[in-house]
Amino acid sequence: RIQALVNGEVKQEADTGDLIFDVPTLLEHISSVMTLLPGDVVTTGTPKGVGPLKKGDVVEIRIEGIGVLRNNV
Repeated sequence: RIQALVNGEVKQEADTGDLIFDVPTLLEHISSVMTLLPGDVVTTGTPKGVGPLKKGDVVEIRIEGIGVLRNNV
């Protein structure tokens, strides 16, 4: 499960099973055209719920089993 929160409010929520291509397929394709290194980030697009951010907002990305990434705008 993946969630995006803005100022503590869930704005997006999805599962990797909702992707058009599964993660192994994405990684296979990407690694066929470039070398992936530890720390590389693969972006896959975004589910519905995208909205504007403003100065002072706190954005959190929560990935089940991995952790939380928190950034201030």
